Amino acid sequence: MATYTITELAREFDITPRAIRFYEDQGLLSPAREGPNGRNRVYTSRDRTHLKLTLRGKRLGLSLSDIKALIEMYQSPKDTEAQLKSFLEVLARHRATLEQQREDIEIMLDEIRTHEEKSHQLLQQVHSGNAA
Repeated sequence: MATYTITELAREFDITPRAIRFYEDQGLLSPAREGPNGRNRVYTSRDRTHLKLTLRGKRLGLSLSDIKALIEMYQSPKDTEAQLKSFLEVLARHRATLEQQREDIEIMLDEIRTHEEKSHQLLQQVHSGNAA
């Protein structure tokens, strides 16, 4: 079975070892411990997959609790229907948040356009007044 060090995973996913330790503290990763006093973390392929899913979820804007729920869902294939429904609920909530954010951004962009147009008009008036 393939194993990885924290440095290898940090390099592969272009994140800091501190970020990996944080995800471990949040219960998203659970490496084995080796060496004197268990100082060295040893990550399995499963941990690597969990880290990959965590980072993908973060890019999508999911909360760590949602990511953790999704990872736990895949660890226990007891009730696929319930798991899929739960996943769909997470996605629906996230979609609603993103759609609201998009609407807010459009409103802000419209306001910026209006201010830009007014500023350009005022600037032209200033130049016209100075030319006379």
